[in-house]
Amino acid sequence: MDSLLHAIPVNGVYLPDFPWRCRYPREEWIIENVKWKSEKKLESLPRPIAVCGPSGSGKSTLLKRFLAEYKDYVDFSISHTTRKPRPNEIDGKDYHFVSREDMEKAIANGEFLEHAEFSGNIYGTSKNAVKQILKNGKLCILDVEMVGVKNLKKTDLNPKFIFVKTPSIEVLEERLRNRNTESEESLQKRLARAKEELVYGGTPGNFDLVLVNDDLEEAYRQLKEFLLPDIEGLKRRMYH
Repeated sequence: MDSLLHAIPVNGVYLPDFPWRCRYPREEWIIENVKWKSEKKLESLPRPIAVCGPSGSGKSTLLKRFLAEYKDYVDFSISHTTRKPRPNEIDGKDYHFVSREDMEKAIANGEFLEHAEFSGNIYGTSKNAVKQILKNGKLCILDVEMVGVKNLKKTDLNPKFIFVKTPSIEVLEERLRNRNTESEESLQKRLARAKEELVYGGTPGNFDLVLVNDDLEEAYRQLKEFLLPDIEGLKRRMYH
């Protein structure tokens, strides 16, 4: 088969009909057929990976390392946000930094899979960002807030969920203070949200994998162990 349709699976199967429609709240998302290197009939792509964790948990460090090591097979769905860039953050690489007006307009137009507001700023995952990664035949990684996780569970995206946390709230507070990027008011808001996230992250059934990022090397080893079966599956599909 020269091409195969990639979209959200129905009962775990990607349907080869054209066009195929995946229903989301308020809108239908049409995903076009995708060219593949192999001429053989291929299985469905791995489920997307949604990663959640409090600010300061180290999830960004873990994801950047994994993405760098497996860049040929994995791509990151860059979120949109209305907050201002931090030092060394690059628009289009770390986030798509947009105005609140543009973000609210896009949300109203149904362009986002999920969105949430925290500390006066909106964060969200656009449908188009995920669609492009699926079209390229790669494993899609999403970095989402707790509310975003809850919203994704209501869609047909069917991702695997990973929660990254520190061993204690005290360690988290120390990491946030050492970054020197937060006002005291902002830091306290993040800590209050983090306490909610830790409860949600520790609730059985909410996540497929919970990583305690006490030792970076060990946390990364566990992350790789969880995701390598998907990477190996992609290698077989792309080169055999």
